[in-house]
Amino acid sequence: MRHGKKDNHLGRTMEHRRAMLSNMASSLILHKRINTTLAKAKALRKYVEPLITKSKSDSTHSRREVFRSLQDKYAVTELFREVASKVGDRPGGYTRIIRTGSRPGDAAEMCMMELVDFNTVYTQEKGPAKKARTTRRSRGRKKSTQAAGAEEPSAKAQEPEKEAKGEKSAGDEGKDEKE
Repeated sequence: MRHGKKDNHLGRTMEHRRAMLSNMASSLILHKRINTTLAKAKALRKYVEPLITKSKSDSTHSRREVFRSLQDKYAVTELFREVASKVGDRPGGYTRIIRTGSRPGDAAEMCMMELVDFNTVYTQEKGPAKKARTTRRSRGRKKSTQAAGAEEPSAKAQEPEKEAKGEKSAGDEGKDEKE
């Protein structure tokens, strides 16, 4: 019986499983997104999230602990520089698993695993919010002209009348100054 045994052995020996998770964690850190089976992704999440938490404190001890698990100095450097700066204020949940269907060969359930803060679709940095345009047309009309039933001529219609009289419109003033 396997009561209380939480680890998924993934059909591998302990050494093979540890090496596979280390390689997958390095790939996830370097590429920010990997495609794998759902069972491996769930096992990888338990492996990589404590490493990301350790990367929040950039000390020699934490770097050595992470290197012991990853065995890849480029992944460790990327983790402590890029990833740790983005997840500094997040209290956990650094990875996201998105199911992508089943694999045609053996019907294994596939998924895409990614680091949450590096997805540009979900986490777009927004600038200042634009003011929403109003669509109520009654605000543009004057109440006095509505009561009389007459509409005021538009500004475009008034410009030719001004030009005929010799008056300058607002757009023409800048042209004369340049000449």
